[in-house]
Amino acid sequence: MFSDATAETRSVALRAVRAAAALCQTVQADIDDTVATKDDRSPVTVADFGSQALICRALQQAFPDTPVIAEEDSAMLQTEEQAHILEQVVARVQAHEPAATAESICRWIDHGNADRYHDRFWTLDPIDGTKGFVRGDQYAIALALVEDGVPTVAALGCPNLPDNLDDPTSHGQVFVAVRDEGAMQFPLSDPDADGTPIHTRDTAQAEEARFCDSFVSAHSAHDKAKEVGDMLGISAPPIRMDSQAKYAIVARGDADIYFRLPRPGSDYTEKIWDHAAGRLVVEAAGGRVSDMHGEPLDFTHAPLLSENTGVVATSGAIHDNVIQALADYER
Repeated sequence: MFSDATAETRSVALRAVRAAAALCQTVQADIDDTVATKDDRSPVTVADFGSQALICRALQQAFPDTPVIAEEDSAMLQTEEQAHILEQVVARVQAHEPAATAESICRWIDHGNADRYHDRFWTLDPIDGTKGFVRGDQYAIALALVEDGVPTVAALGCPNLPDNLDDPTSHGQVFVAVRDEGAMQFPLSDPDADGTPIHTRDTAQAEEARFCDSFVSAHSAHDKAKEVGDMLGISAPPIRMDSQAKYAIVARGDADIYFRLPRPGSDYTEKIWDHAAGRLVVEAAGGRVSDMHGEPLDFTHAPLLSENTGVVATSGAIHDNVIQALADYER
């Protein structure tokens, strides 16, 4: 399905996300002892740092001249107060890279400290949906290559996402997408398994759609999403889950609309690593992604989506109707 031109890039991204997912799952199984707090009081875990270390190491080795804009840095780990967290990060990373040291791990993490736009760069959220991760619920490992302001290759790991939402007995997916070449789903548990092409649902009527939004109400305006859904005639209950797994379920047809709408009075600006991989997975699978005004997401102001307000992803055909409903709601 994919061309040979992106083979190395896809392979490196897929292997790195698989390794990070394996680390994250072992940490999630023992979450009580691994939670720390950043200065902004949002939770951050051993898995965030370990995931970023493994992925940035792989990217640095394969593409040393390509910057990485990632969420974490090692400053907190290098404080006396968090020495016990660093010890745990080292232990987790050494399970995958036995020669790793505290110093090398901090260097790998900080390889992701690029802080401005480049014509070619990677962007990484080592754990998107940290609150879901801490709850033992959905989270994602989101990696995307951005070229000339557009995501072109993505690997989106969703370790707790069921193969099918109606059958939660099996889980663990990684979604790989290439711009203009499609998207595929691979099982995380079997690195030798062939991928399955995915496509958005062929939903022509908005009232037949099902939407998803953030599990945590602080991240998106639930009331606004529901009222817009009512305006569209949507009767199905919303799917609420953490992380860019929401993009994945739109891409493979479990849902038709993903709303991330700003709450009243909020001045929050979305980060590129929260949307680059998910956007590409949806678009490569046949869907559309824009801000709430219908404008394309603008990654040229990295690390922020400062030119956009809100995010809307759809299965494709109903996108204009959804954007119009949002405009009518705002009037």
